[in-house]
Amino acid sequence: MKFSDISQEQWDELQPYLDTCVLPVTALRGNEAPYETTAALERLRDLLDTLEIPYKGRVVTYPAFHYADSVQADIEALSRTALRLKEEQFRYVIVACLDESFKNYELDGVDLILIPGDPTRETVEALWRSQL
Repeated sequence: MKFSDISQEQWDELQPYLDTCVLPVTALRGNEAPYETTAALERLRDLLDTLEIPYKGRVVTYPAFHYADSVQADIEALSRTALRLKEEQFRYVIVACLDESFKNYELDGVDLILIPGDPTRETVEALWRSQL
């Protein structure tokens, strides 16, 4: 479910069930050609489909982080955002990212980092089981 699909009135009713936030990260740097940007967005869409479709009713996808100057800038912004989301709204925060190097970092507030090719269903369900 996308954040924009939820009205203020619906949120109070749905919040107990929507316990997981997905933060998409394209990790673009601004030097990509238009066709490279299109390809990155298509790969991110495909990754998000592995979360949004089977887990509709449990996950909410927030707006994507598209551009940053460096992986470190992305890490810092994502950590701050994830911590705020966990304080106010969600039990779990998952980052869906195209850049494999993100798996080398620990992001405060982020419970799971998924990249294309990860076994999404098994990984996400293992997270939920381990946190019960």
